[in-house]
Amino acid sequence: MLAVIYVMAKEDFYKILGVEKNASEAEIKKSYRRMAMKFHPDRNADAPEKAEKKFKSVKEAYEVLSDAKKRAAYDQFGHAGVDQSMGGGPGGFGGGQGDFGDIFGDVFGDIFGGGGGGGGRRRSNVQAGSDLRYNLELTLEEAVGGTEATVKVPVLVACKACSGSGAKKGSSPVTCSTCQGHGQVRMQQGFFSVQQACPTCHGTGQQIKDPCRPCHGKGRIQENKTLSVKVPAGVDTGDRIRLAGEGEAGVNGGPSGDLYVQVDVKEHAIFTRDGADLYCEMPISFPTACVGGQLEVPTLNGKVKLKIPAETQTGKLFRLRGKGVKPVRGGAVGDLLCRVQIETPVRLTKEQKALVEKLQSSLAGGGKQHSPQEHSWTDGVKSFFDKLTG
Repeated sequence: MLAVIYVMAKEDFYKILGVEKNASEAEIKKSYRRMAMKFHPDRNADAPEKAEKKFKSVKEAYEVLSDAKKRAAYDQFGHAGVDQSMGGGPGGFGGGQGDFGDIFGDVFGDIFGGGGGGGGRRRSNVQAGSDLRYNLELTLEEAVGGTEATVKVPVLVACKACSGSGAKKGSSPVTCSTCQGHGQVRMQQGFFSVQQACPTCHGTGQQIKDPCRPCHGKGRIQENKTLSVKVPAGVDTGDRIRLAGEGEAGVNGGPSGDLYVQVDVKEHAIFTRDGADLYCEMPISFPTACVGGQLEVPTLNGKVKLKIPAETQTGKLFRLRGKGVKPVRGGAVGDLLCRVQIETPVRLTKEQKALVEKLQSSLAGGGKQHSPQEHSWTDGVKSFFDKLTG
């Protein structure tokens, strides 16, 4: 008797994942994650068996289309080109709940730092060292003219006794017995699987059986490093100077971090800086303001003489060009701006008071001629009150 066997045609893998045949690896992976979440049995309590069947189809399709060789064979020969590599049994799709753990290892691998498949990819135990910051206080003169500063920085450096391996001299790290060198362990509850860093080796995949005494197996020790920092002329508060490779040492041969020297310019007793310009308050006597004169003005490069014209008022700005700061990033040198503050005489003698009163009487006789600003203000106040009462 002739037996007739009916073989159901398998659904196209591209259709299962909902992608086109020319889809990129990224598009396939994105669709796979979306479909895996959609058909997970835990999220389909009303029809778990149907969801499980669809779930396994999604995994089967992804394992073929995510592998370049399998995808090429499938594109050329269809299911016949990959059936042998995907048969049932322990290596195929009859693994029950273990399959769900694997697929969600892929789905959540990027989130928890692990890889997909049957145990995760081994994490690299080589790590770059951390960057460090040092706050450097400078005087205004040092910031404007440039200087060379010596700094002492507490920093983790590679242990010389073990060359940074953390293992005692003559020994070496061994493969972690908990994670078998993968750096990760898998926690599974029902259908849900999550990978996390191995608690024994902390994700490195290696254990140190005989630790180095000076660094206690850490591979790094703390030292105070003395460095010379060249500060360019024109720096200001907030500027940073980068010293490449002067940060903390890397782990297991990783590159060292950088040291960033943060500039903080201290307040100056005379000058205030605003970009490339400098400002200062310049007190002058009442007689000098009236009849004029000549003053010596300090700058960061020495003294200069400034002519004060007669009848100078408080608040007037005198600009000394080119006496400011040359910016560190280039550009024209700024200016020094001196703001006049007329100083009222104090602790007058009787004779001096009499002279001032005599001057006051003499000035009052001239009206607006001698005090135009005062009379203008007084007239404005009078007009204001007249409008209120009118």
